[in-house]
Amino acid sequence: MDIKKRIDQLKEIINKANLEYYMLDNSIIEDQEYDRYMQELNELEEKYPEYKTEDSPTQNVGAKILDKFEKVTHQIPMLSLGNIFNENEVINFDKKIRKEIENPKYVCELKIDGLSVSATYKNGILIQGATRGDGTVGENITNNVMTIKSLPHTLNQKIDIEVRGEIYMRKDVFEKLNEQRKKEGKSLLQNPRNAASGSVHQLDYNITKKRHLDCFIYHLPNPLDYDIYTHHEALEFMEKLGLEVNKNRIVANNIEEVIDYINYWSEFRNTLPYEIDGIVIKLDDINSQNKLGYTARTPKWAIAYKFPAEIVKTRLIDIIFSVGRTGKITPNAVLEPVKLAGSTIARATLHNEDNVIFKDIRINDKVLIRKAGDVIPEVICSDKEARDGSEKKFVMIKKCPICKTDLIRKEKEADYFCPNINCDARKVETIIHYAERGAMNIEGLGENVIEDLYNQGFIRRIDDIYHIEKYEKELILLEGYGPKLVSNLKKAIEQSKNNSLEKLIYGLGIRQVGAKTAKILAKKFKNIDNLINSDYETLNNINDIGPIIAKNIIDYFQNEDNINLIEELKKLNINTKYISQNETEKEEFANKKFVLTGALDTITREEAKKLIENYGGNVSDSISSKTNVLIVGSNPGSKYEKAIKLNIPIWSEEEFLEKIKEEEK
Repeated sequence: MDIKKRIDQLKEIINKANLEYYMLDNSIIEDQEYDRYMQELNELEEKYPEYKTEDSPTQNVGAKILDKFEKVTHQIPMLSLGNIFNENEVINFDKKIRKEIENPKYVCELKIDGLSVSATYKNGILIQGATRGDGTVGENITNNVMTIKSLPHTLNQKIDIEVRGEIYMRKDVFEKLNEQRKKEGKSLLQNPRNAASGSVHQLDYNITKKRHLDCFIYHLPNPLDYDIYTHHEALEFMEKLGLEVNKNRIVANNIEEVIDYINYWSEFRNTLPYEIDGIVIKLDDINSQNKLGYTARTPKWAIAYKFPAEIVKTRLIDIIFSVGRTGKITPNAVLEPVKLAGSTIARATLHNEDNVIFKDIRINDKVLIRKAGDVIPEVICSDKEARDGSEKKFVMIKKCPICKTDLIRKEKEADYFCPNINCDARKVETIIHYAERGAMNIEGLGENVIEDLYNQGFIRRIDDIYHIEKYEKELILLEGYGPKLVSNLKKAIEQSKNNSLEKLIYGLGIRQVGAKTAKILAKKFKNIDNLINSDYETLNNINDIGPIIAKNIIDYFQNEDNINLIEELKKLNINTKYISQNETEKEEFANKKFVLTGALDTITREEAKKLIENYGGNVSDSISSKTNVLIVGSNPGSKYEKAIKLNIPIWSEEEFLEKIKEEEK
């Protein structure tokens, strides 16, 4: 066997696997196979050291475990960015820039929630990694940086260069790490950012290596030395060198485009496989950057827009239990009120018994609370190191907190249920769901009002809503109501009779039938009777339905009480037919799955989504082999590359709009 040839072959296989997995999110060989190649390469290099090179994938670390970190002086200071928190501050930043710079362009990038790093290459080979430290002096973390497979050890050019970026931990890696720590009886790590920082600061690089960290590069400190005159060109240059630069970036021609970018990622940040805590806005022109200069701590030409806090710490005062419309029992945390994502939070869901026990959450614990968008706040974990002995272990209740019926828990299910269909709590929740915005959208008939009307005996089931005029005099006399409120409520109730079928289907509260599924069913069956008379096989074969939801639908309509309710609603002239809003299924769109990526110039994403759905298509956030079409705007992300690999048809924005015009002819 030609030893050198085999070593080169192994290096090529391993480097390609690293590139595919860490930079293109594609595993081309199994983990066991990867480990076997690495082991073989290690053994050959140990036996034939003359063939061991600095760029070998085995040379992830130095020769020994460090007992301390050496100091590194940054030749160009690693400054931090100033922070802004709202749209007005974004506009003010632009106004300050415009006082000095005419018609500025900006580069907008995701602010990765991790740890800043400087990476230095000599002749194209990685020789040093360092933390920011105080901006002037950092720590030498070269051994640990060498374990990050997405940070190449060898560049595509033999070049001397320093680049800067962010070390981070992917969400899935963080979750697996915490699962392992739980099994080992260790305390859980609080978030991916802290986990990444702690991993980088391990003196034993073998621990860091097991943490599977990643790194995005976002800054070239001295671009003019490479004849680069804009920041976006610097990013492209570093990308060509083989460094991983985040693709979710844009060049904004004005501050309005910056705000659009912020708004988009404020909504979709949770779809990313890593955490971001804001948006970085940088003046694109390098000479303009130099003209504006720096304060003592920050550059004047860049700023970080920070998202509202989504994770906060507070104390869990008590655990109480709520009953949902299906009878599901949910433990909820009563909290010391705390500000989170712009609102005051005093309650948070604990999901179910297994979740509380797994996380070992106790009354009087200090806990971390998370909220994403409009999602109900949840307790992530407790701070076990802060315990003082006053904490009380969680105990699951055995009886319904409202009707005192014995709870049941089906095999292989995590939730307990109250089986009593006449439980007052279940009835109230059923009515609340029917009236909410996503369902029949009866304005003025919110949770508190429904509880009042239920307790007064005015509304005891869904169809009672439409007889509220019987109690008009009594309602007017109730505290907080009055003639105007009651009149508006009656109008809203009457208007709800004209809703399209999908609103009614969703409002009925069929288990696991959400708003999107209700729309699919309404468009398929056209009226409620067709849906009632459908069979399991037909339902199961509908795209996005599947066996579980199909069974839930069959079970719902086999219940005599549910059929009686629908008959009563018909008598009350509630619309039970699908109302097409110029929605005609077209061949190019019908029953196909679409994914959008990149920034659309002519229309908004919401407008594009509505057009697709109007013509019978479905829009998904993630791309897979089941995706039929990817629609690409400017600056597309990794979905574009994945679509190419999966041979998924790709439409430009122009092609998409042309097909819409053809359908409308």
